[in-house]
Amino acid sequence: MSAYSFFQRASKAYHDHPTLSKLLIVCTVSGGGLVAFSDARPFKSIYSNQVQGECNKKKVVVLGTGWAGTSFLKNLDNSSYDVHVVSPRNYFAFTPLLPSVTCGTVEARSIVEPIRTITKKKGYDVHFKEAKCYKIDPEKKKVHCKSSQDTDLGGKEDFALDYDYLVIGMGARVNTFNTPGVVEHAHFLKEVEDAQRIRQTVIDNFERASLPGVSEEERKRILHFVVVGGGPTGVEFAAELHDFVHEDLGKLYPQIKDDVKITLMEAGDHILNMFDKRITAFAEEKFQRDGIHVRTGSMVVKVSDKEIYTKERATGNVVDIPYGMVVWSTGIGTRPEVVDFMKQIGQNNRRVLATDEWLRVEGCDGVYALGDCATINQRRVMEDIGVIFSKADKNKSGTLNLKDFQEVVDDILERYPQVKLYLKKNKMRNFKALLKNSQENAQNQPIVIENFKSALSAVDSQMKNLPATAQVAAQQGAYLADCFNRMEDCEKYPEGPLRFRGDGRHRFHPFRYRHLGQFAPLGGEQTAFQLPGDWVSIGHSSQWLWYSVYASKLVSWRTRMLVVSDWGRRFIFGRDSSRI
Repeated sequence: MSAYSFFQRASKAYHDHPTLSKLLIVCTVSGGGLVAFSDARPFKSIYSNQVQGECNKKKVVVLGTGWAGTSFLKNLDNSSYDVHVVSPRNYFAFTPLLPSVTCGTVEARSIVEPIRTITKKKGYDVHFKEAKCYKIDPEKKKVHCKSSQDTDLGGKEDFALDYDYLVIGMGARVNTFNTPGVVEHAHFLKEVEDAQRIRQTVIDNFERASLPGVSEEERKRILHFVVVGGGPTGVEFAAELHDFVHEDLGKLYPQIKDDVKITLMEAGDHILNMFDKRITAFAEEKFQRDGIHVRTGSMVVKVSDKEIYTKERATGNVVDIPYGMVVWSTGIGTRPEVVDFMKQIGQNNRRVLATDEWLRVEGCDGVYALGDCATINQRRVMEDIGVIFSKADKNKSGTLNLKDFQEVVDDILERYPQVKLYLKKNKMRNFKALLKNSQENAQNQPIVIENFKSALSAVDSQMKNLPATAQVAAQQGAYLADCFNRMEDCEKYPEGPLRFRGDGRHRFHPFRYRHLGQFAPLGGEQTAFQLPGDWVSIGHSSQWLWYSVYASKLVSWRTRMLVVSDWGRRFIFGRDSSRI
């Protein structure tokens, strides 16, 4: 009798005799005498259990494959979730290298990794759909999506997904500040396609300027490249473009290289305002030596097809400047889909989605937001000062000594990061030093709530929103994935922490951003690097550190090898000047 016939009869016997709860199967392997004992159930029953197990999984929908969403997917290590990813692009892009793509230093394909390749490495299935989410329905717990393909699918391009948990990592769009003509005439630098279009435009302008019938005035206009925005992206692109022109294109177009002009416009007083003043001064001096014109105090008010209009803060006059290409890099704005969602949940008066310290969207159940589309709405310590004091005052005497207070100090520093920043800024070693400033002989006298309030009154002024950077988004994605990995371990409050439990501890630690430093490539193989604690490095050594850090942060070994090989190719053969 074959094994298949045997199990068929066993299954039939099970149905014919339901009183039999188990069937003992003895299989003797010839030559080995190996006996195996097993519980046999009908195949249909086994399959049904598997399907039922799949249906019982919590459904997690992730919107976006940027830094936040991809970091969440890479770090999620729990097969008890049914994970669905929705994004209009089927890849993750290493956006810090986009300025390098604009000038051919790095190829576009080298900095992208297909999202299916990333999720394939997980020990469970992750379902990806290349589509755009255009509406979120928090009441019905649905997201409405539309295929990003241009083809007509007969009405089937629209679909909806239910969710138990929703992770919003949709990023942000370019902020034009409603400046007329920007959308129609300026280039952006936020996506891989943007970098490719900039590269094509640069080459097209050089080719157009080389035509014999072009006048000198027109040639100078065509070769005038304007960068609006003195932040890290705008500065790095201006530096990359300068190197591209002088190291590569100048050799290929020697007759017009002297007509090239690069202008960097900034509405503020200085470029790289978020960096140390030493870096700002060095960058402005270096750009001046390199011939990059830095115009500070210039606010763009209009962009036409051939001219850009700026209002000079010093004089108040509006100046029109001819240009050949404008790259707009002035900040980010909220996507329309997120704005619509914010109106539904009562956050229409905010700039971006507000979350608590555990990245949960305020006013929604089971919805998380991270990355550029959200900001953490940190609680002010003065709002909870009464609760904190009453928790420490176990005897309900209205006062407490330092020993009683010490039991909640750690929770205060964890829950309210502005307290730790205030102590660090004022060079106070611990919380006791803060209390001593609010009363005399605090070492022996009991602490009353008024002294407590006086000590903490200036702390909330240290609160700052996190910057919209890849570093923040990646850390938030890893943190949220860790929470999801451990969510089932909680018997109560599975979606996050209980603020103050009986022992004064949090179930999950709130998210805390750890700043690891920031780079500002300035061209000519020179980079400025700033670490926490006022440590600044500028020069060629920092450029090699930039190479090593960015190579290590790439998402896969494939992209690391491609980017490193692109750098090597550029050193040996120069940048590619073809339009492709």
